[in-house]
Amino acid sequence: MYERKAHQAAFFEDATLFGGVRLDPTNRWVRMSKLIPWEAFEEQYAALFPNPREGKPAKSARMAIGALIIKKRYGLSDEDVVEEIRENPYLQYFLGFAEYTSIRPFDPSVMTWFRERITPQMLAEVNDYIIGQKKVDEDEAPPSDDDDTGDGEGTGNRGTLILDATCVPQNIRFPTDVSLLNEGRELLEKMIDTAHAAGATDGKKPRTYRNLARRDWLRFVRDRKPGHKKIRKALRQQLSYVRRDLGYLDAILARHPEALTGKELERLAVIRVLYAQQQEMYDTSTRRVDDRIVSLHQPWVRPIVRGKTAMPVEFGAKVALSLVEGYARIEKFCWDAFNEGTTLQESVEGYKKRTGQYPERLLVDKIYRTRENLAWCKERGIHLNGPKLGRPPKDKALYRQQLLEERKEAGERSEIEGYIGVCKRRYGLDLVMTRLKHTSEVDIHASILTRNLFRRLRFFFTLIGGKVKLWFWRQEACLLQLAAG
Repeated sequence: MYERKAHQAAFFEDATLFGGVRLDPTNRWVRMSKLIPWEAFEEQYAALFPNPREGKPAKSARMAIGALIIKKRYGLSDEDVVEEIRENPYLQYFLGFAEYTSIRPFDPSVMTWFRERITPQMLAEVNDYIIGQKKVDEDEAPPSDDDDTGDGEGTGNRGTLILDATCVPQNIRFPTDVSLLNEGRELLEKMIDTAHAAGATDGKKPRTYRNLARRDWLRFVRDRKPGHKKIRKALRQQLSYVRRDLGYLDAILARHPEALTGKELERLAVIRVLYAQQQEMYDTSTRRVDDRIVSLHQPWVRPIVRGKTAMPVEFGAKVALSLVEGYARIEKFCWDAFNEGTTLQESVEGYKKRTGQYPERLLVDKIYRTRENLAWCKERGIHLNGPKLGRPPKDKALYRQQLLEERKEAGERSEIEGYIGVCKRRYGLDLVMTRLKHTSEVDIHASILTRNLFRRLRFFFTLIGGKVKLWFWRQEACLLQLAAG
């Protein structure tokens, strides 16, 4: 049952008591509680419950989204998040508590339900709101003389858009073909045991040769540097064991379709696909196959080839990001590998939809500079960074100026790489620990939202400081005028 809270804590104008604890109104969590329109997302969150009038009252949307933000900000486990909230009155205020309590607000397992209930679209809307409010504050801020964003006069374009993509690794064991087949074989043997215990084998348990299969597996893994022939032999052995077990299960299910549970049937379907892929690669002596499975427990995870020296292949989701004035949006999220150059036009059109104008400048790396994208940007008056086509100018001074501009734009483009680096070091994008597909997507969106939220908070304090300075300057000017008069 979902029950909207009739009362949530209000903003403390004069540092009043919060359940016996005096809070500082300038605290970051107190300030940040005003940056998110909790009531607007309360309606969306309540709609996610199929029977809002049945069951135990659920936690509020403010508590669900706020708990995810706290988790991403501090990099804590679910258990530590609950303890941190219990011990910190500022965090309780941020989550909408009416007063401070030393009792655990909820069980750590509820964090899983938060990630399952919340949708990536909801977090994306919160992120858009944060970025939009930043623009409102800029309009209220005093004008700056060093604004170099460009107004795009003569082109109708305005602003700078930076694009890049990254891979977000999933927490899975490093996959090898032999290890995946061995894991599949062990799961099939457990399914056969389950069917036999339920009486689906008609009293005669199939002979799986599990002891022989395990001996072959251990003999292979003990060899630290197996050669090509040994790997091929191990693959052939494991393929034969998996093929035999699949045949046994097909015969059992033909007679007793109810022998396995729904979860076991899903796992069986994944193993069938794995076997077909591995058999195809073995027969053709190739290392590539479409939609390659690298984890039996997370079959949606795909290998992403990034070409990095330390880790040429990563296993997780690929995310295309756009950066505008220090704030990022997820332009495309996919578990399969994709060419980020194909996302340029869609990202630019999204920028125009939000602002009403095309960007004046587009800062990207080489993979985006295709002939199609270059022509598309030229038609719309968008400056695309990078070396100009054709031969360099004969005028050495002009050529030197072009090189300086290219280096300057390359330095500006590196801002998005720094943004991604901060998200991976401090906001959990270096390794996603959640195990489900949906919760992993929510976790990644929460990382981007939290990064933008704290950047927005820093801008908020900077804005307040600027207004205070402006007030003192005006007071000083008035005093000087009075003294002169």
